[in-house]
Amino acid sequence: MADPSPSPFGQSLAEARKGLSEAWEVTCRDGPRQVAFWFIALAIGIAAGFAALFFRKGIETLQATLYGTEDILTLHSFAETLPWYWVLLIPVGGGLVVGVLLNWGTDDGRVRSVADVIEGAALNDGRVEKKAGLTSALASLITLSSGGSTGREGPVVHIAGLISSWVSNRINANGITGRDLLGCAVAAAVSASFNAPIAGAIFALEVILRHFAIHAFAPIVIASAAGTVINRLEYGDVTEFVLVEEGALAFYVELPAFLLLGLVSGLVAVALMRTIFWTDDLGTALQRKLGLHAVLRPAIAGLLLGAMAIWFPHIIGVGYETTSEALTGNLMLHEAVIFAILKTAAVAITMAGRMGGGVFSPSLMLGALTGLAFGHIATGIFPEVSGSETLYALAGMGAVTASVLGAPISTTLIVFELTGDWQTGLAVMVAVSISTAVSARLVHRSFFLTQLERRGVHLAAGPQAYLLALVRVSGVMRPADDPRMASEARCRELIAEGVFIDANATLETAMPVFERAGVAFLPVVAPGEADAPPDLRGALFHVDALKAYNRALAATAEEEHS
Repeated sequence: MADPSPSPFGQSLAEARKGLSEAWEVTCRDGPRQVAFWFIALAIGIAAGFAALFFRKGIETLQATLYGTEDILTLHSFAETLPWYWVLLIPVGGGLVVGVLLNWGTDDGRVRSVADVIEGAALNDGRVEKKAGLTSALASLITLSSGGSTGREGPVVHIAGLISSWVSNRINANGITGRDLLGCAVAAAVSASFNAPIAGAIFALEVILRHFAIHAFAPIVIASAAGTVINRLEYGDVTEFVLVEEGALAFYVELPAFLLLGLVSGLVAVALMRTIFWTDDLGTALQRKLGLHAVLRPAIAGLLLGAMAIWFPHIIGVGYETTSEALTGNLMLHEAVIFAILKTAAVAITMAGRMGGGVFSPSLMLGALTGLAFGHIATGIFPEVSGSETLYALAGMGAVTASVLGAPISTTLIVFELTGDWQTGLAVMVAVSISTAVSARLVHRSFFLTQLERRGVHLAAGPQAYLLALVRVSGVMRPADDPRMASEARCRELIAEGVFIDANATLETAMPVFERAGVAFLPVVAPGEADAPPDLRGALFHVDALKAYNRALAATAEEEHS
């Protein structure tokens, strides 16, 4: 009996399945160049938005369990009612758990954050570490829930990087596509964290990708909008901070005061960054000298934080309650100064103790306190021409944060979107411009880029400084069987003189050797066995290295201007 012919519907279904299968194969093989890339950006934006939302909810839930309140805006007020020993022990317990987690999930006991996402964008085709990233996210959640004095935005940015890395690996995305997807995820996460869609998109371009290429703009904006929708579905269309009064600016008369505030804010931001790095170095030195296990380092930091919080619970958590009090002018001059000093110390202890979290929220708090203190002085000296203290607090918040993040554009927008006050734009922009100009001369442009410089990752100077590290000698050298290979006898002479390069090295190592030796080529070797001489693998010619470097520069310029 003959098989019945398939129905038209069955044929259509089979063809649809075949088409989807082919589309998936193309996507996995070539990346999303031949499919609707914007839909992928939208999907990543939704996923990153939910990730940011769940991270925030996780902090609130665990915080409610430990402290008895899930509201981050009343945490320090509620902590004042708790027994002193409870305030002391919660950060210690959180630090001990964090230490165990990081000892198990990372190879260096270091929490991954925004700096690692920037490094992934520049050096790893938009990918970040998976296991260390997941461990860091959990460690940061515990830190922020148990009294750690940092912010949730850094961990959220890295979680977004994990999502985009997973997608990039699944679709075999090339470097440009991987970086664009990373930008989409970060934009959505920042937007979902702050309910700030414009600033989220600009932050991804300005801080993570570090360029404003047209091809990346549309998908990043789509993802940012998606992240904002996720936030507003849960929290509504509200700003993080509410100002009780609009700032009044006597424009031309008062602008010099905001120029001076920008200078002060830049120096405060540098003080915060250098305090963090100095404390980190001190903690590492003490750990080695005392022979402490890495697991105990976060717990000791937690002990110090708990001891401070007994008398000054304002340092607990992200500090939104104190930031709100500064923006509404509810703190006196001496309170603003004391809280600023204590917050700087608490942030340095938390981060040097490897407890997790970011510097975004602490920068907002420190900036608002700095601006408020400056405003009290300014309005006290020139009451007839000065606006309100809260206007200075708003401008200071933007100025310090912009300097720490190295992001004057996105920070200015975030300040506007966080407060909903668009009438004081000139004051904020003036303060931000001066502060970033000052701080960029005293550190490597930002907190994140300075972190990377301390690890030997040179991104602050631009592509010309780090592209050499991406090109391996083995990919540029002329192998031993190449007819254009240098004379073996001459190679042996150079090896005997100690002028050679390892096959696994990069051009970053090779170029200084060329400069010192003044030769046209370097023998490329692999280590020999025991006392045997190195194994000659080929030769790296200076002209070939320069050509490879030029190609890398051209590709980067093409991406940034496409």
